[in-house]
Amino acid sequence: MSIDAMVLSGPQSSNDRKMLIRQSDDADLTQILAVINEAAQAYRGVIPIDRWREPYMPKEELVKEIAHGIVFWLAEENDRLLGVMGIQDKGAVALVRHAYVTPTTQRKGVGTQLLRYVEDLTSKPILIGTWADASWAIDFYRRNGFIVVSQSDKEHLLRTYWSIPERQIETSVVLADRRWVENQLRVE
Repeated sequence: MSIDAMVLSGPQSSNDRKMLIRQSDDADLTQILAVINEAAQAYRGVIPIDRWREPYMPKEELVKEIAHGIVFWLAEENDRLLGVMGIQDKGAVALVRHAYVTPTTQRKGVGTQLLRYVEDLTSKPILIGTWADASWAIDFYRRNGFIVVSQSDKEHLLRTYWSIPERQIETSVVLADRRWVENQLRVE
């Protein structure tokens, strides 16, 4: 099977359904935005009010993110988009960016399968930034083997690998995979 798409066993159900993970293309833009903006409603009232906007991600921002190297991978079942996850190569590391699962399919393994898939795309350490008050997101990544980095590492990493405002740096956390942790231990 090519790296462009992979059929995976979907969440357990009576009809033993299959989920397809594939790389997005230009025709997927509207659907990607719909999933991101629908799923991001969970952040309303959780993240600082000065960081919330409507829509959470405008089309122009998504286009800009893709132009800056974020490659989106889509989880589909029966031609229905279930979730999206971007990965961005930043040289020494890869970033997981804009990971969202439709609210009706959350907690059914879609996010985990997408995460495993994008993890297998790179041998580089993986970093993930999310809102500090998004406990469900932090818990998800922890369950999947990521650790929250120290405050000083967080600030350094966000300033080095992300292009976000200072206020977002203040209100975010960074999680790292075992490869990043192992690299840090070798440096010390």
